[in-house]
Parts: sequence; structure tokens; C-alpha cells
Amino acid sequence: MASIDMDKERLTAEVAFTDSSSVVIKIRRRLPDFLQSVKLKYVKLGYGYSCNLSTILMFVVVLPLFGATLFQLSGLRFDQISDIWTSRALLLDTATGLTCSAILLFLLGLSWAKRPRPVYLVDFTCYKPEDERKMSVESFLKMTEDNGSFGEEAVQFQRRISTRSGLGDETYLPTGITSRPPNLCMKEARAEAEAVMFGAVDSLLQKTGIRPQEIGFLIVNCSLFCPTPSLSSMIVNHYKLRPDIKSFNLSGMGCSAGLISIDLAKDLLKANPNSYAVVVSTENITLNWYFGNDRSMLLCNCIFRMGGAAILLSNKRRDRGRSKYELVHTVRTHKGADDNSYNCVYQREDDKGTVGVSLARELMAVAGDALKTNITTLGPLVLPLSEQLMFFITLVRKKVFKAKVKPYIPDFKLAFEHFCIHAGGRAVLDELQKNLELSEWHMEPSRMTLHRFGNTSSSSLWYELAYTEAKGRVSRGDRVWQIAFGSGFKCNSAVWRALRAVPASEIKGNPWDDCVHRYPVKVPLS
Repeated sequence: MASIDMDKERLTAEVAFTDSSSVVIKIRRRLPDFLQSVKLKYVKLGYGYSCNLSTILMFVVVLPLFGATLFQLSGLRFDQISDIWTSRALLLDTATGLTCSAILLFLLGLSWAKRPRPVYLVDFTCYKPEDERKMSVESFLKMTEDNGSFGEEAVQFQRRISTRSGLGDETYLPTGITSRPPNLCMKEARAEAEAVMFGAVDSLLQKTGIRPQEIGFLIVNCSLFCPTPSLSSMIVNHYKLRPDIKSFNLSGMGCSAGLISIDLAKDLLKANPNSYAVVVSTENITLNWYFGNDRSMLLCNCIFRMGGAAILLSNKRRDRGRSKYELVHTVRTHKGADDNSYNCVYQREDDKGTVGVSLARELMAVAGDALKTNITTLGPLVLPLSEQLMFFITLVRKKVFKAKVKPYIPDFKLAFEHFCIHAGGRAVLDELQKNLELSEWHMEPSRMTLHRFGNTSSSSLWYELAYTEAKGRVSRGDRVWQIAFGSGFKCNSAVWRALRAVPASEIKGNPWDDCVHRYPVKVPLS
């Protein structure tokens, strides 16, 4: 099998088959420049979210009608306005009209009170395994070599990937994988799931002070491990949740499933007043460790690590004072209708019958297209008017007048103070930073999370937000953008607004509590 010159390549993303038994994996040097190609329909979709029917009716119909009715009931004419305070009869007619308008105002206030309730993020926690579960890069490579399941070229390939992955020496692996020999069985997978989920939820209940019986909705997402009874049932049983709990178990939805869970919880809370929802995001790698030599499947071994998060959401107005954030927007993009997008991350058997997750050659192009769609839809919801105007003018000149102009790239730093970009891999973070023109300070939470905890799948966004809090960077009114992508192919965003400052001293239960003083660290290139 031909070797790969990794000095000229980055992390894996493209797969080229040289013959029936060998494969060469290459990385695109960059994501497609998705901000240089914008489809008008996604811009219209974004404006459709911000200018929905209720908003249009309020400002175009209700408010003008209310003003006209108020003026009519007052019995005034335009030429009488100056005589209101000097004419007694006119003053009496005006008072009658104002009484009627007060009734209308009351009805308007009642309608306002019935508006959808805001969704608050009361608090969240991230699971931190015991020190015995730590796995350095060298220990991982030694374990790989000693295992005996990998050929020499597969070992060397994993060595090249691991030294360039951006992972540090304190990530975590479960017992089933680190045992000699590996003990990959249902019992060990359940043990990993219970340790992660119960550890995160225990910490969440302790931090927030709520009782398990107060939880109305439970949503668990784990892509590759879906046992019976479900993971959500494990939590219901362990904490003896109430009989009318509405539980959901999401599987097979990739690294972006955490934000899908947040979006589902948002919809449930908007429809059910005075409720709590708990979201648990995790991934289980015990039964999904790949012991084969297909290079398109070996990346997961090199970058995925153990982790999970638990989030408490509320729609109770009394929780606003103690909550950290308010959910402002969620935008979901699904490209599964396209065959290339659907197949680019695919769980299958290799030629030896060993199951693994394979990455197709179209991965980076698919990711770029999904990101472009999501960002284009999100832009009208969050960008300042000045940025939207410049973007819109440029778009009209290009699309309508066919002018050859350079597309205007909006400055998303004007819309957000903090960025939590899924720590899926170093190369993707590099290209997102370049395309969005973000500074190292903006990328620091994602890069340091990848270094300290590895790719923990859907929960990585919460380790990143925890890092931002541990550094004392969150102030009241700050806007946070979480963006993740995963198999399917999906790209999802959530926008939060900080309701209060989160000081660095408020670090109890934070996974960075014992090491944030050492960060940021310089991550070597090789």
C-alpha cells in the first residue's frame, strides 16, 4: 500500500481508492469558500424567520389600527387637537374616547402576555472522568501498537494523524478500550454511558438545586449507542423521575445532535408553560472503536474521546434572575436530500467485516455547503442593519444586475462576542477561522477544548462555553454563537444572550476548574 506524505497534508477528509484493496486519504487544504457563494433562497429564509406573520401583523395591521381607533374614539379632528385643554365639552369627549382606548390597551396587553415564553438556560455541567481514564498521545500510540489488530502502515498512519490532531495528553478513554486486551461488550458500553450521563446530571442537580421530580422533559442524544432500554430510560430509572415525564432518545444524528436537542426542548417548553427540560448530550465509543486497517475509518480512533454534558432549560419567569442565558435563535440545516451529503459520513463494514465510520472524499465540500446555508440563513437574524444592508446591496448587484462584484463578507464579530465552534478537528477549525476572519482569541475555546478533552462529539460545545466562563469572559448582554455539524449531513446553530455576568470565581463544577490557569497553550504543528 502506498504511503502518504503527511508533511504536505492535514487531517483526513478525502478518500481516493487506488485499487480494490488500498485507499489513500488526503485532506483538502481548505474548506470551500462558502462565503463567496450565496444562494438567495437561504437569505430569504433567514428574513422569513425574522419577519414572520405575527410580526408583520403586529406592525403593519394591529398597531396602525389601534392608533386609528384611538384617534376615532377620542372624537378629535386634526384641527381640534390644539383646543383639547381649553374646551370642556371637547375634554369630556376625549376622556370617553380615552376610556375606550384603555380597554383596547388592556386587550393588547393581554395578547402580549399570551406571547410565547422565553427559554432560559439555568445552568449546565460537563462530565470530567477520573484521572485514571487519561490517555496521552504516546500512550494511545503504544496501546495501538501493542493491540495487534493494526498493520504497520495503519499504525504509522495513526501516528501521523495523532501528532497533528491538536489533541493533548489529558484526554479520556473508557475502560473497555484501555483494558488489555480490549473488553468491548455491552456491559462496558453501558458502564461508560452510566458514568458519563449520571456524572453530568448529578452535578447539574447539585448546581441548580432542582429535584428530579420537577423535570418535565428529558432529551438524550447519543449517535452510535442505542441500547434497549434506551439511554433516556436509564436516567428515568436511576433518578426515579415522575411517571408523566416526556422523554426522548435521539440517535444516529452525529455531532450536531446536541443543538437538535436544544431546538426540540425549545419547542416543548414554548408549548408547555412552567416546565423544566433537561438535555443530556454524549457519545459512547466503547462499542465503536475501530480495529481494522481501512484508513477512511481510522480517524475516529485518533480524535474521539470520552465526554458528555447536561443542560437545564426553563420557561419559568421566576428563573430569569438566576439563569445564565436566554435562547435567542436556533437554525437547523439538513442536506440529507443530496446523496453525496447523505453518504459522506457513513457507518459500514470494511472488507474484513469490521464495522467503522468512514469518511468520503466529498466531506469537506459537503461541510462547506452546509455551513454556507446555515450561516446565510442565520445572518438576517443576528447581523446589525449596516452589515445586512451592505450584504443585501452586493447580493442584488450580483444576482439581479449580474454585476461582477466581489461578494461582501459580513463581519459576524459584530453580531457575537463569543464563538463556540464544534471541536471536530484542527483542519476544520483552521478553515472556519480563516473564512469567518476570527481572531485567535475567538477560536481559543474551541482549540483548547480539542486539546484538553478531544472531540467529545455533541457535548464539545458545552466544554467550550465552560472554558469561556472559566476565563471570566462572559458579561451581561454578551451573545454566544454555538455551531456544530455532523452526519446526515447537518449543520446547526444556537444563539444565546447572557442574562448576567459569569465571574471566573464561579467555577465550582466547571470541568476546567483545576487546569484553566494553564491555558491557553501553544499547540505544536507536528
